[in-house]
Amino acid sequence: MSHPTTTPASPSVTTPDGTPTVEELQAQERRLVLRRFSYEDAWILGSLLVGLARERRAPVAIDIHRAGQQLFHAALPGSSPDNDAWIARKRRVVERYGESSYLVGSRFRAKGTTFEASSRLDPDTYAAHGGSFPIAVEGAGVIGAVTVSGLPQLQDHRLVVEALEEFQAGR
Repeated sequence: MSHPTTTPASPSVTTPDGTPTVEELQAQERRLVLRRFSYEDAWILGSLLVGLARERRAPVAIDIHRAGQQLFHAALPGSSPDNDAWIARKRRVVERYGESSYLVGSRFRAKGTTFEASSRLDPDTYAAHGGSFPIAVEGAGVIGAVTVSGLPQLQDHRLVVEALEEFQAGR
């Protein structure tokens, strides 16, 4: 089942195969800037992600980091230690670039190359695959990342975006 990648206020800018364009991914990041992000907010967002993943029986691991500190982590049935390694690699991309791991990878693909071939970064340390999204706060910029691993990269990305949209709407 495909999940929408835009809200009703945002027109769809996907490619014919349903993959979001670089422009759509940038719009998501502009739209999903939070007013604040506390320890309690990390718990609420993480719990929201766990709920969405459980509803879908998604075999994922979920992680929220802020300023180098892990604030939330959950591993659902079917996930494995490999998911934690992917989380760390995708989160490092957000920390380095200040953008979602999927957007960073998409930019390289739009140029006809790959992150692994052109970034000059160690692929054992960095992975520009979907699933890690910056936690951006008004007036502060990117302060952390929320990451999901266990599904195909676009589904990981969409799950995080959906949860952030619900979280933001409830604030």
